[in-house]
Amino acid sequence: MTTPTVPTTVPTADPRRTEREARVSLSMLAEPGDLRLGGFVDALGPAGLLAALREGRAEDAEVRGLVADTALRAQQADGAAELARAARLGIRFVIPGDDEWPPQLDHLAVAGQNHERGGVPLGLWVRGPLPLQALEGSVALVGSRSSTGYGEQAAGDIAAMVARAGRIVVSGGAFGIDQAAHRGAIGSHAPTVAVLACGADRVYPQAHSDLLGHIREHGAVISEVPLGAAPLRHRFLARNRLIAALTRGTVVVEAAQRSGALNTATWATRLNRVLMGVPGPVGSAASGGVHRLLRDGRAVLVCDGNDVLESVGSAGEHLVEEVRSPDTARDALPRRTRQVLDAVPVVQGASSTSVARTAGVELVAAQQALLDLEARGFVERGDAGWRLSDREVPSQLRAAP
Repeated sequence: MTTPTVPTTVPTADPRRTEREARVSLSMLAEPGDLRLGGFVDALGPAGLLAALREGRAEDAEVRGLVADTALRAQQADGAAELARAARLGIRFVIPGDDEWPPQLDHLAVAGQNHERGGVPLGLWVRGPLPLQALEGSVALVGSRSSTGYGEQAAGDIAAMVARAGRIVVSGGAFGIDQAAHRGAIGSHAPTVAVLACGADRVYPQAHSDLLGHIREHGAVISEVPLGAAPLRHRFLARNRLIAALTRGTVVVEAAQRSGALNTATWATRLNRVLMGVPGPVGSAASGGVHRLLRDGRAVLVCDGNDVLESVGSAGEHLVEEVRSPDTARDALPRRTRQVLDAVPVVQGASSTSVARTAGVELVAAQQALLDLEARGFVERGDAGWRLSDREVPSQLRAAP
């Protein structure tokens, strides 16, 4: 009797896990928004590029430059270990192809560069229960850290209304306008998202420990830099492109002429997102950058949450009614009657003939209109003729008692 041969199964690596680990390792090697990464990842694949960097082999001059820049980090980048550490902290790493990956981020592939930063991120570290799919149709609110009370009030009110409409408010977790935007959303009992320039496991600024803790519990904290990474200046510039790309529109509430918020505005324009600006007082230096965006036609002027919702909504959605003063009793009068009323003097009485001549209306029609206006309380008749009733005389024209 022949013993059947038991087939042996050679375990194969999970390609998604391999790619995820490679992308984590690459994010630990290169700085966020490094323009060299995108093309190399497309050409070699994440694992192939990682191997090339670790082995120091490169035929292309740009790859050799990337090899040199990452040499000191190459042997310390362990994607598998980093993913395990993140899992213990409740942090996930979302990459292209995942169900949770926001497809709007892919638009960065054709958005060019700004301050020599750009491109689609290798992945996003996410801490919090909010799925990234919820960011479809979200709104970013950005502005100065050195904000005024006016700007903070405007940002908070806009964020609250946007959040109540079911759209996620996205900002950077910083002082000033960012803080006001997050708090506006939280005050409406809605989740909000903070995109950081440091690791998703860090708190920056430290004074926002409670705020970021709340966001982690109810919304999401997002970063593309590795865990533990410090918030360096160029990382803020790279971070700004994510805020613009993740959202449908960006609102700049207060920004001086050299504000970092204008960098986010530039990315919104490059990505063909809706760019909006809240005007400030004419002479306010804190709003100088916003006024320039409005003057140049780059941003749509918005004054409240209704304007923002209309700007980012689909056709026919959240339409804002034209604001006008309420109708008055005078507005309800027929046109010719209003014409006669306009011709009645304020103080000194006038005859029916004089009123008719001034109004450009025939005498009989003017007399009928005057009688109607008298019955309605608009005019009164005295010895000197017709005049406006006390009710209709503007207060500043009334004689002092």
